[in-house]
Amino acid sequence: MAGEERAKAASTGSSGLVRPPRTRIDQPKSPRRRLIPEYDPEAFGRFSERIARFLGTGRFIVWMTLIIIVWVVWNIWAPKELRWDEYPFIFLTLMLSLQASYAAPLILLAQNRQDDRDRVTHEQDRKQNERSIADTEYLSREIAALRMGLGEVATRDWIRSELQDMVRDMEDRQILLTSESDEGDR
Repeated sequence: MAGEERAKAASTGSSGLVRPPRTRIDQPKSPRRRLIPEYDPEAFGRFSERIARFLGTGRFIVWMTLIIIVWVVWNIWAPKELRWDEYPFIFLTLMLSLQASYAAPLILLAQNRQDDRDRVTHEQDRKQNERSIADTEYLSREIAALRMGLGEVATRDWIRSELQDMVRDMEDRQILLTSESDEGDR
């Protein structure tokens, strides 16, 4: 009982008015009903790309040519009652205009999507090039440091020449010492 009274007191203010339940911010809101149907823009984009790819093929040109030839032949030589384009090809012109009015925006949408993909690819290539340039510059500095370090390293030939110089100096001193000691003995 005491728990129920506390829950009731918590849901009502000090004035006794009932407050609406608090919405929890740690949980997603329930979806609202929309009047406009939702669609996946990526799915529509993929659909438009498929249509644009088909419109750019020889198969489309062949089919379109065959349809137009059949249309023209039927509306010229078929009996008047069976023709669907009474006036000379006005309905054909309307159909071709309708097809073009839908094809153009779909092709543009496909081109925009391709441009977006190209832009992302170019950006990735640019970043990769920057990394490659930075790596190349780093390696160039390291090679230069190694060359400078190797310039200060004692090589075998240098050590040999230094040793030969020291041996000559020691021989010269030995000759001097022996000549001085020979003079002192006399």
